[in-house]
Amino acid sequence: MKAVILAAGKGTRMKELTKNQPKPMLEIGKQRILEQIVLSIRNTGIHNFIVVTGYFANLIEDHFQEGTDYGIHVQYIRQPVQDGTGGALRLTREAVGDEPFFMCFGDIITSIDNYSRIIDGYKQDEPDVVLAVNYMDDPCNGAAVHFDEVTHRIHKIIEKPPKGESESNWNNAGLFVFNTCVFTYLDQIDLSPRGEYELTDAIRLMIEDGKTLRAVKLKGFWGDIGRPEDVEYVRGLLKENENLLEKEN
Repeated sequence: MKAVILAAGKGTRMKELTKNQPKPMLEIGKQRILEQIVLSIRNTGIHNFIVVTGYFANLIEDHFQEGTDYGIHVQYIRQPVQDGTGGALRLTREAVGDEPFFMCFGDIITSIDNYSRIIDGYKQDEPDVVLAVNYMDDPCNGAAVHFDEVTHRIHKIIEKPPKGESESNWNNAGLFVFNTCVFTYLDQIDLSPRGEYELTDAIRLMIEDGKTLRAVKLKGFWGDIGRPEDVEYVRGLLKENENLLEKEN
């Protein structure tokens, strides 16, 4: 299995923090965000990586190079236009090939064991999609995922539901295993109101078409590094407990 990491975004909400570097290269604890992600994925036995770069692409590519220092192989694909997560993933079609693949965003960090949990969740019955979910008081800033609590089959996903109105507390955690049929659905999506091709729209089409999508609940820590305060929060947690991501708390 290969791993795809989407790390092309500018991170405009980061303000000065990303003035001269991409968000995935920000340091948290003893490592950069992207280093933490890469090493956690490698821990599952995956060694072939596809990294989609864009904003300050050279800083990511020069740092990781071919991946030799990390015991992996890295292929880079540049996203020339920042047209969304769906647009970024669509660029990887040829590099991914014909086999199912792991995918995550370059600004999501979580406990190391969760990466194996996602892949093991796929191996159980090999659905079309395994989608990680984390519990939140209100998933209004993410995407609410609705699924059967017994079978974990997903029947609905709602991007940024109105605050206080979501009937599900489970949020799209940004880690997936996809069957390559996802590319067929990425070809069908239109630009969203904010002018981007949204991965969530492709997932919604798959649900409507009767594809099998399973939710896997994460344990331990999960963090979306989207704002400067998120960086400081995670840095503080890691300063207090440098093993925060190495076990399920």
